[in-house]
Formats: sequence, structure tokens, C-alpha cells
Amino acid sequence: MPVCHPHTINLRLVNTIFVNPPGRIPPQRNNPPNPFCHLPFQIPRLVHPPLAGRASEQPPISPAGSPTPLLPGEGTYGLVYHARSKETGGRYAIKQFKSGREGDGVSPTAIREIMLLREMSHPNIVKLESAHINHSEPSLWLAFEYAEYDLYEMIKFHRDNKDNRRDNPFGLMPQYIVKTVMWHLLNGLSYMHQHWVVHRDLKPSNVLVMGEDPAVAPSQHGCVKIADFGLARIFQAPARPLSDNGVVVTIWYRAPELLLGARHYTRAVDVWAAGCIFAELLTLKPLFQGQERKTPGNVLQADQLDKIFRVLGHPGIKTWPELEVLPHWVDNTDNVRVRRPEWGGTGLHSAILEAMRAIDLMSRMLDYNPSSRATAEEALRHEWFRTEPKPGPNVFRMQVGSWNGNGHGPGGSCWA
Repeated sequence: MPVCHPHTINLRLVNTIFVNPPGRIPPQRNNPPNPFCHLPFQIPRLVHPPLAGRASEQPPISPAGSPTPLLPGEGTYGLVYHARSKETGGRYAIKQFKSGREGDGVSPTAIREIMLLREMSHPNIVKLESAHINHSEPSLWLAFEYAEYDLYEMIKFHRDNKDNRRDNPFGLMPQYIVKTVMWHLLNGLSYMHQHWVVHRDLKPSNVLVMGEDPAVAPSQHGCVKIADFGLARIFQAPARPLSDNGVVVTIWYRAPELLLGARHYTRAVDVWAAGCIFAELLTLKPLFQGQERKTPGNVLQADQLDKIFRVLGHPGIKTWPELEVLPHWVDNTDNVRVRRPEWGGTGLHSAILEAMRAIDLMSRMLDYNPSSRATAEEALRHEWFRTEPKPGPNVFRMQVGSWNGNGHGPGGSCWA
């Protein structure tokens, strides 16, 4: 694949309003103009990245229109703003990528996210509306459709208010919401995987939920969107090494093959992360909440493995033959086989009080062996989605007869 320079990215892959001179974003000069005035958006406030839907704890914007210093929770690659279009008044989430050093140009992370999102179109994947070069900073701005909520905030809301939920004596998230969220999430994953894209960083804060703003099309109300494709990659069959691209997935949602040092991995890592999100929706707390070792490189995350083993039991060669070649299983100073006895595991039933069908689906998504782990498409065909309450197009509004019976999605234009 030919190398794409910043100016070719602007011309060929992005709906750019302002095109920089070939090869470089121009450096910042003395007394630059207001960085927001050249953009086709009004920028009312900064939001905590990557959660574009947190209405509280909004840092203020100074009178000059530039952002205040970042608070804890800063995004990995830049700032995220809530903006309105100057032309239409529509709301957007604006992700800002700043150039690290003079002459660096557009970051590879931004280019990767643009390339993938410009090629994908699905109701359950966040839509990239446009991209803009801001010469005065310099920086690249990506405009996304605005989602008011994310799963992190939804889980936190239900956890904080569970004692006041008279309609739900167990204090948990209503089953309709859980089922609809998982249906949307798996539909988005299925589309990505069919097009050879692996996300690699699925977690509740990267799964957005559209609100019911009158400015948003009714067909999009309550629709779940997979977001933040900065770590996403194209995978191939047979699998090629992806570990050289760096450590992937927040540790609580990291698949066991990654924890054990696999160099070749597949879309199965996304399904494992989705299974962890599934459990968190049901219990309102992370299923495998390990303590991460903050050491450079792909080191053995022993505590995270312990958390998984205590629930699922110890993996074995009979059910997962590839264990014999995983680095942290075979050769390390804290050998998994020696240090950890062959626990039977307490089982998902002890960790999650839920119907058998839900536990069965979750166990298939959390299969140790990535080769036998359920795919997103297989998970969508599971019987759990065909039992009441059935999933629908809007997470917030249960509808009678929302299942259309064709196996490809509930009725409703979120899938139109």
C-alpha cells in the first residue's frame, strides 16, 4: 500500500474545508487568531474525552474561546468538544488531534481513524461527518455525529441509583436495555469483522448511545454506536502479527490470548471484550477487575489472569491447544502453570445472577480458545435474543413486537 502524506490524505480521503500546503501542517506563528473562528462550528464547551455525553463536570471555555487546561480523564490523542454547526445548528462531537512537533504533520492515529471510518457505513458505528485542518494551531479536527451518552455513564447511573429503583427490586439495569445494547453492539461488530476490521479497544466508554434530541432523526434515537477507532486495524486470513502495533485493549477487557503474549490474534479479541461488557451491563461492575502492571512492553499481567481464572477456571491444553506456544504460558519468570494451581473456577453463575440463556451466550463469548469463541454473527443467532423482552431499535423505549423474525435485526429504522 503506498505511503499517504498528509496532503494526499486531505485530498483523497477527507471532506476537507481547508487544505494545507503539500506535506506539512504550517507551524504556529506569533499571536495566532482564535483557533475556533476558522472552523464551521461553534464550540460551546470541552467535554471529557472520550465521553462526548457527560453533561456534568464540563470544564469552562475562556472568553477568548480556547479550552482551559485539561482535567484528569484527558483522552489519549487529544481533546473532544461539543459543537454546533454554524450553518445548520446540528450538534457534533469534535475530536482534536494536535501536531506533536513542528513539521510532524497529521498523526498516524488520526489518519487510521479517518481511513477506516470513511470506508464503513453502519447504523451501529459512529459516523465521521467531516474533517478540517486548523492552520493556526496547527491541528486536525474530526467532526462526528453527537451521542449524548455512553455505556460507562449508563452503567454508572444505574449503579448510583439502584437503591432508588422501586420498579427494579434487584437494582440492576432493565433486561430490555441490556439486550438491546448487546444486539446493537454485536451488529456493529459483525459488520466490522465482515469487512476485516478489528477494533482492539472495546470498553464501555467507547460505546456511545444516541439521545432523543429533537434535532436527531427519530430513527437514531437510542441507537448504540461503536466509537474511537484509533487503535483499530485491518486483519487478514491467515492471521498476521498484530502485536507489533502495540498493547491493545484496556486490561479489564483484554482477551486471554493477549494476556498470554499472543502475537497473532483475530477478531475474537473484540468478542471477548463484548462479553466483558455484557457481564458489566448485568452486574453494574467490571467482571475481571485486575490490577495492571505499569511496565513497558507486553509483560505478564498476573493479577488480571488471576481474576479471570477465579471465575472461569484454569485453561487447559485439551480445550485450547495453542496454549503451548503462548509466551507467557511457556516461558516467563512468573510461569502461569507453576504459580497458579488448576482452579476449577467459581463459574459465571456465581458472578452473575441471570437467566441460563444469558449465561450460555456469555460463556460462548468468553471461551478461552479464540478458535471456538463465538463470532459476533453466531452470538446474534443465540436464543437469548428471541426471548422476551426482545431487543428493539431504541435502547430507552421498549416496543411491542420489536423482533421481526428474520434473524438480522429487530424492526425499526436504526437498521434501515
